[in-house]
Amino acid sequence: MTDAPRKLEWRTATISAIATLTPRIRSFMLSAPGGFSFRAGQHVDVRLTAPDGYTAQRSYSIASAPGPGDAIELMIEKMRDGEVSPFFHDVADVGDEIEVRGPIGGYFIWPEGQAQEATGPVVLVAGGSGLAPLISMVRHRALSGPRIPMALLFSVRTPEDVICADELATLQEARDGFELALAVTRGAAWRPGDFSRRIDADMAADVLARLPAAPVRAYVCGSNPFVEAAASALLASGLAADVIRTERYGG
Repeated sequence: MTDAPRKLEWRTATISAIATLTPRIRSFMLSAPGGFSFRAGQHVDVRLTAPDGYTAQRSYSIASAPGPGDAIELMIEKMRDGEVSPFFHDVADVGDEIEVRGPIGGYFIWPEGQAQEATGPVVLVAGGSGLAPLISMVRHRALSGPRIPMALLFSVRTPEDVICADELATLQEARDGFELALAVTRGAAWRPGDFSRRIDADMAADVLARLPAAPVRAYVCGSNPFVEAAASALLASGLAADVIRTERYGG
């Protein structure tokens, strides 16, 4: 007889800090008594309740690295016609209380615990705010050892849309096995080794070649069209389908 799944309860978190990351994406630190025990790649549900009782709920990936502390970071993009993201951008303030549930997820996490998957090379592919669960993995890697080879291919519209640009560049400059490549779709390449087009098979192959061996896992996160295109590019570059894990975001 197996144990019944643990029921996730809603609880109250407080916005402890807000920061602007790009013109459309803001960072929100949520604190709660007892903190949050989570794994890189997991998400939380957020629920808003209007005075008339109407509720709106969305899932947001955790961007902070697992570790001690009572706060998590959410990177929220303001979505056109969204119900939840406009509240965070236009109304929410430090000190506001928010209902949260989680962390949630056991599929899109790294490391996964198996010997090979926990130690072999990893490739991450992000589009826009789809960086959130992947930067949690990047940060987790930076704070823990050993230094598993990891490459991040991050697609943005313009250089101004690069989330955590300085942090990512500093991590690459450490030369400890982390590789960063940016695909700028509406402008010139940001740095040597970056790209000025949408992700394609040749680009995916270029980034994979920067790893010392074929990745044992690929994580792709972004909008539905982005995920389809990026996953197809990885497949066309020779990566096996069972290596790729995807996650899509909404509004």
